[in-house]
Amino acid sequence: MTRKQRRLYFVLLGMLALGGAVALVLTAISDSLVYFYSPTDIVTQRIPEGRRMRIGGLVENDSLVKDGKTVTFKVTDVTNAVPVSYTGVLPDLFREGQGVVVEGRMEKGGHFKASEVLAKHDENYMPKEVADALKKSGQWNDGKTK
Repeated sequence: MTRKQRRLYFVLLGMLALGGAVALVLTAISDSLVYFYSPTDIVTQRIPEGRRMRIGGLVENDSLVKDGKTVTFKVTDVTNAVPVSYTGVLPDLFREGQGVVVEGRMEKGGHFKASEVLAKHDENYMPKEVADALKKSGQWNDGKTK
């Protein structure tokens, strides 16, 4: 084997190793991505079951049911609603009619199994994604009167 051939093999092996490292990094990144959807997006788009995602909107009035540590409620953007179940302790500020973002996975039948519930922290705050979804659906009320 000549010197040029050895050098070529080393360059090719280096490029192959670099390509493998890039593939591993991209796989790790794609596994950690969590997409945000509004209830209308979930109803209108085909979203695969088991995909980790966030849903944002308002907790629908008269939808909250507590059964021990399991809580079921609906997240709505006033146009559509998605049923959600969560087992665990809810944030202190969680209540009906308030902004919420839930993170978890879609299950069969359009039911969402939440692993984390995030509630707004004061009366003037709403997550940007939730506010954008409500504005998009035409249901946004910023509290300002003219």
